[in-house]
Amino acid sequence: MPRRRRRLSNFREVIDPLVRPALPSDYEALGRLEAIARAGLVGTRGGDRLLELVDSRVGRWTSDDVRTVVADFDGICVGFIVVIPGDVWTIESVFVASWARELGFGDALLEWAIAAARAAGARRIEGTALPGDRETKNLYERAGVTAKAITVALDLSGPASSADASQ
Repeated sequence: MPRRRRRLSNFREVIDPLVRPALPSDYEALGRLEAIARAGLVGTRGGDRLLELVDSRVGRWTSDDVRTVVADFDGICVGFIVVIPGDVWTIESVFVASWARELGFGDALLEWAIAAARAAGARRIEGTALPGDRETKNLYERAGVTAKAITVALDLSGPASSADASQ
């Protein structure tokens, strides 16, 4: 009888996702994860624009103005969330390695951000999900973070087409 493959998601109930503040020893792994996240945005709806707006965090993972928390799986950094605290906490980025998704790491990262924002007295927490990015939208919605506005845009930097003008 052939062995059946089991997906990692079958083990979600036995994994207690660990999230913790990023340490200098995490920065190399964070850089690799961020590179994967940024590469995944290229060519997606809104992804190229987001890459223009959000600079790489390499070398700037933590400061008084930014907090980075990692998802840790047995000593391996498998994801991160970067937040900018204030009256309104902004989730600048959240990412979990594809092989570690569906195990609760994204949920745990978002739970940390919401709890930390509440504890700091923030009045709101905001994040961005790109059009068509169902995984991120679902992550936010599971935590009760829902769309309050949708930004629409038309790129005017290139030659205008008749299709652009007619829309």
